[in-house]
Parts: sequence; structure tokens; C-alpha cells
Amino acid sequence: MHVRFPLGPLAALLVLAALPAAASDKCNVPKESWRPVEELTAELTAKGWTVKTVKSDDGCYEVYGTDDKGKRVEAFIDPASFEIVGYDD
Repeated sequence: MHVRFPLGPLAALLVLAALPAAASDKCNVPKESWRPVEELTAELTAKGWTVKTVKSDDGCYEVYGTDDKGKRVEAFIDPASFEIVGYDD
């Protein structure tokens, strides 16, 4: 006797479990505490990054550019501490 399980709901749960946590889970900083984008750009440039674009997304700065090794990155950065809290692959 074969028992069949529907894969649809199981597959959906596996996909959701594999997704990275939302940036808003890491960046809970009131807007008035955010440091200016210019400071972030200067700090990253000093570390060897090339910053193409900075947006705000779910309470984080979202930086598009290349890191100090020349790798293209999309990084989520805490707007108060400038700590990198995640990457979008």
C-alpha cells in the first residue's frame, strides 16, 4: 500500500524556510537616529567599496555596489551603526 502526501504545502514550507530573514528583522532604528547616507558612502569607500546606489528598505540602508574584493554586492546595513546585517544574493 502506498501512502501519498501532497507536495504542494510541504514544498511551500521548505521554500519559506529557506528564504533569508527580512531586513526589518535586523534594522529597528527610529528614523531620527539614522546617520546620513553620505557618511555611509564615505565609510564604505574608505574600506575599498564602490557604492553605486543606496536606498532604504524595511528600515535598513540597502547598498548596491562592489566590495573591496571587486565582488558585486547588495548589502543591508543598519542605518545607525553601519553594521552589515545581511546580503541579498
